[in-house]
Amino acid sequence: MIGSKVNDILVFLSVVETGSFVAGGKAFGLSRSTAGKAVARLEETYGMRLLNRTTRALDLTEEGRSLYEHGQTIRAAIEAADESVAGDPSTPRGTLRITAPDGLGRRLLLPTVYRYLDLWPETQIEMSFSDRVDNVVETGFDLAVRIAVTSPEQGFVVRTLLRSEALLCAAPSYFETRERPLNAEQLSTHNLLMFASGHERQGWVLQEEDGTAYRAQGHVRLRCDSGEALREAALAGRGIALLTRVMIGEDIAQGRLEHVLPRAAFGTVPIVALYPHKRLLDARVRRFIDMLSDDLRRQPAD
Repeated sequence: MIGSKVNDILVFLSVVETGSFVAGGKAFGLSRSTAGKAVARLEETYGMRLLNRTTRALDLTEEGRSLYEHGQTIRAAIEAADESVAGDPSTPRGTLRITAPDGLGRRLLLPTVYRYLDLWPETQIEMSFSDRVDNVVETGFDLAVRIAVTSPEQGFVVRTLLRSEALLCAAPSYFETRERPLNAEQLSTHNLLMFASGHERQGWVLQEEDGTAYRAQGHVRLRCDSGEALREAALAGRGIALLTRVMIGEDIAQGRLEHVLPRAAFGTVPIVALYPHKRLLDARVRRFIDMLSDDLRRQPAD
């Protein structure tokens, strides 16, 4: 009885992660119908709906999300048992699924990814480059790297990898027809490039040299949901952007961007790793986080 329920839970995890009964069942050599029956048995056993089914998508209910989180622990325990029999349980094996912001991911994570794959030949990595803060569980990722996320959803662990200084920046070409601002108030005459995602709208609060806090005002004609897109807009001379030093430090050093209001402070921004809470954290996840933390700390941060 327990064994059959565990099998059904593993099929349920696969259905959630692939987003369909067809793909979820195929991972276990099962038909769509058989995978659907496995989920139906779980719903009958627990007396509640686990998935809301539509013609286009499968959405977890609250009960389904809870079962998914516990199911991950079951799967991790099985994988740990397999590894302990097959070899060193501290050796990463299998597929690691990571999501990270586009700019940060491409320029700062990929070197770590390459080194990780070279070091651990029994691993594979699947990466998604997106600034959207998707539900890591429902999208099947083992790990999310995010900027400025400090309060993750319940059931997630957050580990700060690096704190990077936030800087105002603009291309020299932007100031060819404009005066450079000498204080925060003068930003009101400039084009500001700001981050926006869904209902979230970025605002800038800076501390001037005398300690006064000031909310920056200006003409916001372009908002993007990608930090890399904001960087490219700044490089193109479209306005002033607020980005982390870890993203634009090289641009400033090479003169492609310049530091605007260098005496004003915007504080530091955390770059964090988010992963589902597990009693047994997979070796492949733990090793990658440790390696990424070391690599990021070698970057010019503050």
